[in-house]
Amino acid sequence: MTTGKKVTTIIAIILFIIVGIFVYYRYYFVFGEGVKAGELNYIVKKGYLFKTYEGKLIQTGVRSRQTGTLQSNEFEFSVSNEAVAQKMMANSGKTFELHYKEYKNTLPWRGFSVYVVDSIVMMKEPMP
Repeated sequence: MTTGKKVTTIIAIILFIIVGIFVYYRYYFVFGEGVKAGELNYIVKKGYLFKTYEGKLIQTGVRSRQTGTLQSNEFEFSVSNEAVAQKMMANSGKTFELHYKEYKNTLPWRGFSVYVVDSIVMMKEPMP
């Protein structure tokens, strides 16, 4: 092997490693995780090529900047586990606590949101 081929091989390996680290950080690194609670507004299965579950949780009771009013926040998410999504679909309108992972970017087979719900912490009837 000549010196030129060795240098080219070393540069190619280094570039491959750098690209691998970049792709991992950008698409697979879990940036954050936590639990969000609220009333499940909807969950649907949609997509053109990759069918994913997408949902929205309405979080109530968050104080707004105006005195005496409440503002609701919406938490839009994707669901990675079909069994979790089916359980949520069967109980739409109930109050859920959902465990989620936050990624830096989306992948088509993971869903449209950077927030990916992987489990249900708790489910109960909504407050009247």
